[in-house]
Amino acid sequence: MHTTQSAKYSFKNDYSEGAHPRILEALLRSNTLQEPGYGLDKHSTNARNLIRERVGDQSAEVYFLSGGTQVNLTVISSLLKGYQSVISADTGHICTNETGAIEATGFKIHGIKTPEGKLRPEDIGPVLDTHTNIPHQIQPKLVYISNSTELGTHYSKEELYNLYTFCKAKGLILFMDGARLGHGLMATAGTLTLKDIYQYTDVFYLGGTKNGALLGEAVVFSSIELAEGFAFYMKQRGGLLAKGRILGIQFEELLGDNLYFELAQYANAMAQRIGDAFVKKGFRMLVVTRTNQIFPILSCSQIELLEKHYDFYRWQKIDENHYAIRLITSWATPVLVVDELIEKIHTL
Repeated sequence: MHTTQSAKYSFKNDYSEGAHPRILEALLRSNTLQEPGYGLDKHSTNARNLIRERVGDQSAEVYFLSGGTQVNLTVISSLLKGYQSVISADTGHICTNETGAIEATGFKIHGIKTPEGKLRPEDIGPVLDTHTNIPHQIQPKLVYISNSTELGTHYSKEELYNLYTFCKAKGLILFMDGARLGHGLMATAGTLTLKDIYQYTDVFYLGGTKNGALLGEAVVFSSIELAEGFAFYMKQRGGLLAKGRILGIQFEELLGDNLYFELAQYANAMAQRIGDAFVKKGFRMLVVTRTNQIFPILSCSQIELLEKHYDFYRWQKIDENHYAIRLITSWATPVLVVDELIEKIHTL
């Protein structure tokens, strides 16, 4: 539990803590027991089956990798041919925070400016319309989205259905980055489920790193054809862990009951309490969110006052004297810290 002290509390990300105690206990229980390597252990098998139950399809292809950038790189490079490209919001993680990993493998990204970090059919249409001079132009083939997005917004079931329907009509692959999928799902109050995600994407992943795990993401293909050969790409990209049980154990623990969703719901609730305090005080938000990321707009002097006690990012410059800051809560953010921050917001 955090107490008032000289060290700043960080709201920079949702992976500053280690792992939920239940995961550490499960890892310890299995620590000296021998298991096959490379994801062939009983824990990984059980975790795959738990995910298949959640998506409602026992034939779903499930793979475990260690981190989000590795997943994005491996999935995208496995699905595209050398003359094809990716469509993404310009705020998408593959556009802004992966050191050109996708481009380094030879695939162009079409970054589209969107006000809330989400893609709609009308955003994608113009890219397709301007890439019709075959074979002289690159072929847009894969649509990359995040849920929740890098701006903390989330997709509704209707929005995802409309996007998926459009992609199918245009022959596009729809890939959902789920680094914060738990937070995105919990923001929909149950109207969007994992079964819906599975039905209305071609491939997605459940992020563990940002929701209680030490590390790990679970990639889920709804198409057996698209999953063909994916294990080979995992090996080539260094993603096939010898001690794959480390990933399986964590997802087995997160999904054996509702822990995965409870942790995300808690993180969302802590962020919304902070966001409500800013709004009640009269501050504007860069974008309205219901997840564990909020973006209040503050003056430089107000930001400097908060920076004495907390770490966070100055996310976007609004004008010469105002910035939108980003605050992120996690599964482990103490209520006491949130209460202290709300008290400081009242004094701004």
